[in-house]
Amino acid sequence: MTSTTYDTRFAPDRAWRIAILEDDTQLREGILVPGLRYFGFEVTGVATAAELYRAMLAKDMDMVVLDVGLPGEDGISVLANLRELSNLGVVMITADGNASGHVAALAHGADAFLAKPVDVEILAATLHSLGRRMAIEERDLQAAAHSGKWQLDTEDWCLSTPAGKAVPLTAPERCILRILMASRDRPVSRDELIDALRRDVHDFEPKRIEMMIHRLRRKAQAASGVQFPLLTLRGHGYLFQELVDH
Repeated sequence: MTSTTYDTRFAPDRAWRIAILEDDTQLREGILVPGLRYFGFEVTGVATAAELYRAMLAKDMDMVVLDVGLPGEDGISVLANLRELSNLGVVMITADGNASGHVAALAHGADAFLAKPVDVEILAATLHSLGRRMAIEERDLQAAAHSGKWQLDTEDWCLSTPAGKAVPLTAPERCILRILMASRDRPVSRDELIDALRRDVHDFEPKRIEMMIHRLRRKAQAASGVQFPLLTLRGHGYLFQELVDH
């Protein structure tokens, strides 16, 4: 096994903490766990989803390497639970070459996807790259917190509150906010938003837009504790108008 040098500017002041959920004992304990330790990670290996959840309660994890095909709760279900509970980085691995599994993993929020047999050096490089990206995103969110403004962050998939809290967005919410926040203080018509949603979001029903705006306001307000500055202007559409203290 060869040694590889990585850019550590955005690494934590400790080793990245990695959990590996893989039911194949030989692969997990014989290859992946020692291999990643060799590349400087702090690694915990588990065989079931229940063991993973217990490990996460006992120790804060940064990233998870997650097998798709597991007995009991499958990897996609575990991924969905992780996305609801945390902002952990997730790398999925599978022996199934079917593209549908790859698409499902990414659609449910996986950060990367590798096929078995897994090359440990490639896995280590993937985890280091993911870790750097997570650290940069965290830095950007902290910077947004100091700005005191609502912002779109992490490639527009999160809404950052004035206090810097990240609010995950759905594809339609992202589409709407990108237009409204780019047009600050200028009304955007309902038809303009609908046209954008039809281009960017599959199976969009135009009649749902008022409900989407309503839910987006509630979601943002629940996360921030303050009113989200998205106004409805009768006859004109919608306006994102953030008041700035001088």
